[in-house]
Amino acid sequence: MKSSLACALLFCTLTAYGEDTTKIPTHGWKHGLVTGLTLTQVAFTDWAQGGENALAYTIFADGKSVEDEEVINWTTAYKFAFGQTRLGAQGLRKTDDILDLSAVFMYKAWADINPYAAATMKTQFAKGFAYDASGSSTEISQFFDPAYLTQSIGFGYQPVTEIKTRFGVGLREVITSQFNQYTDDPTTPGIEKTTIDGGFESVTDVEWNLAENMLFKTQLELFDPLHHLDEVIVRNTTTITAKVNKYISTMFSLQLVNEKRVSPKTQVKESIALGLSYTLF
Repeated sequence: MKSSLACALLFCTLTAYGEDTTKIPTHGWKHGLVTGLTLTQVAFTDWAQGGENALAYTIFADGKSVEDEEVINWTTAYKFAFGQTRLGAQGLRKTDDILDLSAVFMYKAWADINPYAAATMKTQFAKGFAYDASGSSTEISQFFDPAYLTQSIGFGYQPVTEIKTRFGVGLREVITSQFNQYTDDPTTPGIEKTTIDGGFESVTDVEWNLAENMLFKTQLELFDPLHHLDEVIVRNTTTITAKVNKYISTMFSLQLVNEKRVSPKTQVKESIALGLSYTLF
């Protein structure tokens, strides 16, 4: 006997809009929230062709709050995700863990180019482990260990509605407690638990409706530390969301991280989610 269950609740969207008028510009807060849960389970009993029981789930929330006034724009964005999987007797292993917050304040000085101040924080919720071929685990991270903080000022540019980019100078801090491999400089005698780098920041966001039922989103973050201008830190997250019909959607996600201090190779994470979806309004 073989039983399987695939269940997903994706894209519960909550959005608040100001008063609609053609004579007076619409200002005030606008909020958007997308939440989801994917769950997959497969179980075998006396299955002649073989296989292993499996259980996997991911929960996420992706939201944004924007206060748009005549001369200022304040955008706060947040992204949370957590997922685990169990294959056979291996026990639960983490597959996704994101805690990402950002705030951007922009002063509308000109039509397309405007000064801004921004702050971001990236970390995780739970402990992270590395596994070897035998299945043994080694803890390599935990909540706020490491944590990545940036503060920057500069100018933003929005040539079209779908594309926003900003360039400035800022500080990037990496904070650790036990897992100092993310901050320690092996060429120095001591162990650095925190690093603070000044440098240049560039962030580009693209949000494009490829079709009536397909949304493409990507964010490219670059930070170039002044003391190592040849070692640009790159983070890129791309998602494509396609609505198959009123109730079924699929999402493809690709994340790339290139940071030589952490790993000499480019880190890649890819995921595909398919399941039920429902939009409240």
